Amino acid sequence: MMSKIILENMEFHAFHGCLDHEKQLGNTFIISVSMELNIEKAGKTDELHDTLNYQLVYDVVKEQMEIPSKLIEHVGQRILDSIFNGFPQIKKLKVKLSKLNPPLGAKVQNVSIELKKAR
Repeated sequence: MMSKIILENMEFHAFHGCLDHEKQLGNTFIISVSMELNIEKAGKTDELHDTLNYQLVYDVVKEQMEIPSKLIEHVGQRILDSIFNGFPQIKKLKVKLSKLNPPLGAKVQNVSIELKKAR
């Protein structure tokens, strides 16, 4: 049985962007990660080792967010690849990364990318 574990709206202050002020002041980013996998055994045993420890997934996201990049596409791909390669029990993975208040010269709530990967 396939199920999902979803980490929603993790918020980070990070230094991603092409403009000098983005590199110096940073911005707020929101990340959601959806992982499709079999968690049936954990539902029966109530044991952490029978499921995916999402604290470890959060740690991967945090680690990648601390590495400055020009493009959110680059950050998103690093997060996607790191999670997918680090947790083989994940069958399908979706990462959504949003940059709040992007400097576009108009009021824009956020700009987002969504990346998906499957085995």
